[in-house]
Amino acid sequence: MPTRTKFVILMHPYEHKRVKANTGRLTHLCLADSELHLGIGFDEHEAVQALINDPQNFPVLLYPGRESRDLSKGELPVADLAGRRLVVFLLDATWRLVRPMFRTSLSLQRLPRVMFTNAAPSRYIIKRQPEPGCLSTLEATHELLGALDRAGLDVYSQPTQLIDLFHRMQDFQIRRAAENALHGDRRPSRPNPPDPSSAGVPFSSKRRRVFPAPPAG
Repeated sequence: MPTRTKFVILMHPYEHKRVKANTGRLTHLCLADSELHLGIGFDEHEAVQALINDPQNFPVLLYPGRESRDLSKGELPVADLAGRRLVVFLLDATWRLVRPMFRTSLSLQRLPRVMFTNAAPSRYIIKRQPEPGCLSTLEATHELLGALDRAGLDVYSQPTQLIDLFHRMQDFQIRRAAENALHGDRRPSRPNPPDPSSAGVPFSSKRRRVFPAPPAG
């Protein structure tokens, strides 16, 4: 899928091992202008630093919070880019592991932060999210592209592609589980830890909502 925005997925090594539910890798494969880098700290990562320091780029970090610009409210005007390419960094890890990634990368902490609001609830079926507003990497990218499109910062030309693939990935996992059960594979499955990581948000003991969902009714 072509996009004006460059997406850079920074994946924790633990997430890299979770092949069955790794939506970060699937997101990378869907987006023509995207990169995926593995690690915990990225201050010495040559490719990441090259993107951050390129004067032709406008790098931002998807990381909700009080200091973040809400793309859904138009808080990042096109004029702010001044002709530069928007580069969005996404932290791909579980809640427990996102904070170390953020804290060990001062260059990421210094980036402007963006967020979106009024996201659709997670479409995850094969695992439970800790809060209704928590999203996988793929879902967060889908919502982000929608917000960028509405803000005039990008053109989301294929708005169903990511979500369709997300459903297909889950359907495949459900079919495989049913086939294994049919053939007598009764090994207990190991539940995955909660993973709204794609939004790149630190875990809070209060579990505050990441991207507030639209109000009911």
